[in-house]
Parts: sequence; structure tokens; C-alpha cells
Amino acid sequence: MIAAMYGQVLLPGMVIVEHSFDLPLDHGDPSSERVTVFARELAAPDGRDRPFLLYLQGGPGFEAVRPTRSPDSPGWVNRALREYRVLMLDQRGTGRSSPVGTLPDRTPEQQAEYLAHFRAESIVRDAESIRRELGAERWSVLGQSFGGMCVVTYLSLAPDGLSEAFITGGLPPLGPRIDEVYARTYQLALERNRRYYERYPADRDRVLRLYERVDGGGVQLPSGDVLTWRRFRQLGQMLGMSDGAERLHYLLELPPESPAFLHDVAEAVGFARNPLYAVLQEAGWADGGVTRWSAERMLPAAFDAPHLFTGEHVFPWMFEDHGALAPLREAAHLLAEREWSRLYDEEVLAANEVPTAAAIYANDMYVERSFSEETAGLIAGLRPWITNEYEHNGLRVDGERVLGRLIELARGPAS
Repeated sequence: MIAAMYGQVLLPGMVIVEHSFDLPLDHGDPSSERVTVFARELAAPDGRDRPFLLYLQGGPGFEAVRPTRSPDSPGWVNRALREYRVLMLDQRGTGRSSPVGTLPDRTPEQQAEYLAHFRAESIVRDAESIRRELGAERWSVLGQSFGGMCVVTYLSLAPDGLSEAFITGGLPPLGPRIDEVYARTYQLALERNRRYYERYPADRDRVLRLYERVDGGGVQLPSGDVLTWRRFRQLGQMLGMSDGAERLHYLLELPPESPAFLHDVAEAVGFARNPLYAVLQEAGWADGGVTRWSAERMLPAAFDAPHLFTGEHVFPWMFEDHGALAPLREAAHLLAEREWSRLYDEEVLAANEVPTAAAIYANDMYVERSFSEETAGLIAGLRPWITNEYEHNGLRVDGERVLGRLIELARGPAS
């Protein structure tokens, strides 16, 4: 592996060191093509010798948070820097880590084969290569949402590299149960729709008027895409965040012919910036088996009602309605028929010795609580914190408390 360290960057109260690593696309084949993986090391000025905390971002397909020392800086970073150096990993395919675009120089078959190497198991193997390169005997890991799923993969594949593990909103079910995942998340989305219209009852008529306008095909987004209703309904993905209902309401109150409305809709339901999310969202849930467009197959008839929003679901038609995704359409279909390997090892997890704590959000719209509780019971020594105080973005809105609570749980006396 070739590693490079760039110069230091100084922010008030923080030292930043940037790292770049040259790694194989396929860790099972060291002769495979190479990808660059970027990581940003954060430390307090007096904390350059503290142990590492690796941060795994939600997604899939999103780079790590960019640190600042502004009031918007994640509170969990402030908490972490009191006893760790934080390594913010741009997971492969994101940010500065060989970012995935439309892969124009590859056939659909080559695109699919390339993209198959961007799931959690490859991210974990990247992390292990980086840990060894940085000389860390073990390190702690914090995973948010999809990052939490990566942590469970880490506990399965390489627990000897971990000293502690913290998970927020990302304990997945074990085994090939993707249809169960989507059947349940649709029920959660229906409940969020009910709560939304209970809070903003006038928005139901506003949405139905928008339906008549959009369904006629006369609304064009700044990208040139024609806005379809099925694409518009994806705005419901907002509803699982603590501020999601308000964000959706304020978008809907804009005049539909206004530039602000068109821009905000395009930004909220666009995948041009991070196409990897659309391509691998279902594959990220696949602990073995074939996905075959589970979200499309499991869509309940209740969603025939035009005023109902869908949630964090990916559909095959997106690769037609979203112009930015069209170049990956055939590859996406190939991946939907791919037999995926297992991500989690029940036997290894049952013998886990890594101190582990997980925040399970009781009302999480994206990760079914009962599945998370079930998995928590299958990982030896995992201490769950089941709370209704936060939505899925609890780490972002109250990170200092959330991370602090998980650290206390993981390090608490044995029961």
C-alpha cells in the first residue's frame, strides 16, 4: 500500500492532518486495479498522541463530515477530541476517495463488477489496511446509520482491530431478510405521513394540487429533468429527521412555479452528487441473497394514494426519471440480480469481546427498532441504549451527549 500524508491544517483548537492511501479495488486480489482512499485526522493541539476513533459516515455513498470550528460543527467531534484523535474516512467512492460518477468508459457489466466492491466489507478492509499503515494496534470506531452497519461488519470480519465500537441508528437485521426490511420501513413511512398531515393538515390539499400539476408533465427541474410524481414523492425521505416535517412543509409552501421551489425539490430528491447511494442502497442491506428491487416489489397498495410520500427507498424507475443516474441503469439492474455475500457472522458476533454500545432510536423511520433490538441481543456484550428522545439524526443534533452516553455504556462495569 502506498500512503501519503499532507501538511497540517490549523483551525482554532484543532489540528488536521490529511492522509491518502492507495488500495486494491478487490482486497481478495492484490493485483486488481487501485483506488484512492482519503482520510482526515483531527486532533486537539495537545492530543496528537491520543488513540484513534475512526468515524464511519451514513450512506452509502456519502463522504465524511467536513470539520469546522463553527457552531455547526458536530458536537460529537468536540466530545471525541477530549480523548481521541478522530479519523474521518471518506469511504471508497465518496468525497476524495476515488469518487464514483457515471463510469462512462466501462460496459454495464464492467460497471456492475466495479461497483460490487463498494459495500461494507470493502470499507472495513480499507479501514484495516489504514489502521496498520498508521501504526495503531487497535482503534475505536463510531458508525452512524449505514456506518453502524459497517461497524457490525467490522465486528464480524476484523474484531481484533477494534478496542471499542459505538453505533448510532445503524443496527441491521442479520441474514438475507431484505424484503422484511422494506415491508417494515413502508409501515414506518405510512405512520410518518399520518403524523405529518396531523401536524400540517392544510398540506394535504396543497400536495394534491401539486399532484395535478406535476402529473401533467409540465414541471421541469433546473437540471432539465421533467419532474415526475413518483420522484416528487421521494421528498418523504425527509420525514425521518428531527427537522424533516418542517423542512418539507416550508418547501411545499413555496409557489410551485418559483425558482426556489424547483431548486429545493431538485436538491432534495436528486442523486447527481452521490449516485453511489442509489446504486448500492439495497445492496447495503443485503446480508446475502439477491435484492431484485425489493423496495419496488414490497411497495404496499396504500401508496396508490397520491398524497402519500415514500421514504428512503430506491426504485428501478429512478434510473429513467433521474437523468444523472441513466448511465448506470443497466449496471443497477445487474446488481439487483447479483447474489451477495454475507456481511455479518453470527458465530463471531456471539463471541464478541469488543466493548460495544448502540443507540437504538425507538421511532427511527429508516431502521426498524425491533430488528435492531434483535441484533443487539445477538452481539455478545453489546449494551443498547433505547431512546425516544431523538430521531435518526440524533448524533448530529446532540452529538456530545449521544457519544458521551455510548462511551459510558461501553466502558461501564460488567453486569
